[in-house]
Amino acid sequence: MPNRLIPLAILLLVVVVLAVVGFIAYSIIQEVSNKTKTKMEKRNVMFTKDGMKVGVREVKEEEYVDRSQSILVNMWNHTSFPAYKSRLWDMTGSPSGSGSGNGERRVEQRKG
Repeated sequence: MPNRLIPLAILLLVVVVLAVVGFIAYSIIQEVSNKTKTKMEKRNVMFTKDGMKVGVREVKEEEYVDRSQSILVNMWNHTSFPAYKSRLWDMTGSPSGSGSGNGERRVEQRKG
């Protein structure tokens, strides 16, 4: 009779060990998912049974205009037009006149 109880005791011991390992794994998974959920909710992302909802932060129109305008001003201030020659005005500061030919001589001097 004791010989029949040894395999039963081993089976119960294995089942208990597997249950403990499973419970620990389940606990860890739940903890990680809860921490992830709270971090994502801080960033306006919410997980529901239907799926994921993303909240959009409102930006006032004045703030939007200020941001876009400052970007354009920064771009304008950091650009340069090295070979740009306007038809309307002379950017070099020399007296404008079509007969002077100063600009053409400078270009030739650079090439040659």
